[in-house]
Amino acid sequence: MSGLEIVNRLKVRVGAIAVATALAVGGSVHAADVALLLPENVNPRWESQDAAFFLDAMKKYAPEASVEVLNANNDTAAQQRQAEQALTQGAKVLVVIPIDGESSAIIADSAKEAGVPTIAYDRMINSENTTFWVQADLEGMGYDQAMHVIENTKDGDTLVMLKGSPTDPNAAVIHNGQLRALTPLYESGKRIMGYENWTQGWDPAIARRSMDQALTKLDNNIQGVVSSNDGNAGAAIASMEEQGMAGTVPVSGLDCTIQALQLMLLGKQTQCGWRPLADMADATAQVTARLLEGKGVDDLAPNTVKNGVGAEVNYVAVGSYSAVGETGVGYVIDNDTSIAKEAVCEGVAADTGFCKN
Repeated sequence: MSGLEIVNRLKVRVGAIAVATALAVGGSVHAADVALLLPENVNPRWESQDAAFFLDAMKKYAPEASVEVLNANNDTAAQQRQAEQALTQGAKVLVVIPIDGESSAIIADSAKEAGVPTIAYDRMINSENTTFWVQADLEGMGYDQAMHVIENTKDGDTLVMLKGSPTDPNAAVIHNGQLRALTPLYESGKRIMGYENWTQGWDPAIARRSMDQALTKLDNNIQGVVSSNDGNAGAAIASMEEQGMAGTVPVSGLDCTIQALQLMLLGKQTQCGWRPLADMADATAQVTARLLEGKGVDDLAPNTVKNGVGAEVNYVAVGSYSAVGETGVGYVIDNDTSIAKEAVCEGVAADTGFCKN
């Protein structure tokens, strides 16, 4: 299903909330109270989960407000243009998932000049004019990923690290958490760093090439894959599948997509970090509704965090869960309203014991 079809479906579901159909780079922006700027459509969560949850929550907290959803398709210049167009059309709040935490500062700065607050959703915007940020403890989630692989490998084993996008500030935070667990073992020789690479734009095709290169370089001598998200994990598994290795090597992930949960039931992906995206979107919608009314948000987000330029930003932290095995899959299905067991139990996953029970 295309991004446009997804957004049109969202429009039907939310009724009173206007949803933009301009997801293509350079698409036109219609007048709206709130602009939700998505970074890309490589990862399905942005449109099918984050945007959907935010639209539902806005219907609850600000039913009269109109919301535009636009996707920059990993083009920072396009995201800046979309923000400028939204401001020109009279947007009162920008909710931005930045492609690049540094270059996106121009969005928050331009919005400030127009008297419009900017919310950083999921990824921080390194500007003095960022109003609010919502996120889980990503460093802790990176630590959990690495610890899972450590606990399922032994002394002397060789690992591969498939890191996130170098322009995404979250990728470095996740990697820092991984290194907190792994660095002492690398230094002692208890684990060997066989290969590592960043994944521009979180593109699974790039992650696949990295894993192919790792297998070639190491002559398939790989005992664990520390993958920063599910897209990278799926790419690593596809690469190992060709070598008959899938299901023999622990592989971490993040987001717990339906594909990742299916791979977990098949024993090919062994861990994924899950965040309550509905809670993130709900908190963001509450803050957005307040900002539309010109009210403060200190009571909704009493804590602050310093961003990359040292600015204090109101902050809401959400929890996380390290999903492992069938128990983990069951937990995610029970706690994520966007994921149904029927959707997970399709295809080859339907023959697993979890799906037959």
